Amino acid sequence: MLAQLRPAFVMIVLFTVLTGLVYPLAITGIAQLAFSEKANGSMIERGGMVVGSSLIGQSFASDRYFHGRPSATSAPDPADATKTIDAPYNAANSSGSNLGPTSMKLLDRVNAAVEAELDAGRIDIVAADAVTASASGLDPHISPQFALAQVPAVAKARKLPEDRVRALVDAHAEQRLAALIGEPRVNVLLLNLALDELR
Repeated sequence: MLAQLRPAFVMIVLFTVLTGLVYPLAITGIAQLAFSEKANGSMIERGGMVVGSSLIGQSFASDRYFHGRPSATSAPDPADATKTIDAPYNAANSSGSNLGPTSMKLLDRVNAAVEAELDAGRIDIVAADAVTASASGLDPHISPQFALAQVPAVAKARKLPEDRVRALVDAHAEQRLAALIGEPRVNVLLLNLALDELR
């Protein structure tokens, strides 16, 4: 019996060391060498403080800033742990809403978001990403269409010429990778930080 247990024990120890220590350390080392900034979360610092990550969206409520797309993330309800409550941009609970195209809750939420955007005067043409959440609920990007639609409201709130704010959006627009992969996009946090640096 010992002859049968010994190889099994050796294999468990060997694969525990290989897959539990060697492989993770090797991948971490490669990531640190090849993609150090991304491996460390793409943190953005201003004045010696971390203000966010270029990979995770944040909520901006002031009219002085560009707004990201809605977030469908949630958190445990403090009153009842068996339920959840809306918690936009909750990075600890990345998730979409899982509401389908026939869901009345989704339709009501989208209609309310459209009305809120139109009433706030931030936009006059509603881009799809202005009223729909991303799959993760933490998307840091918006479409150039949504960003440009917000230019008049942001310029008015900051008392800046619209063409200057529009130029800032154009400067921060990222194009498709190799003109094929992905969609044109604007990182909201980076755009808002650049907006704060305008004189």
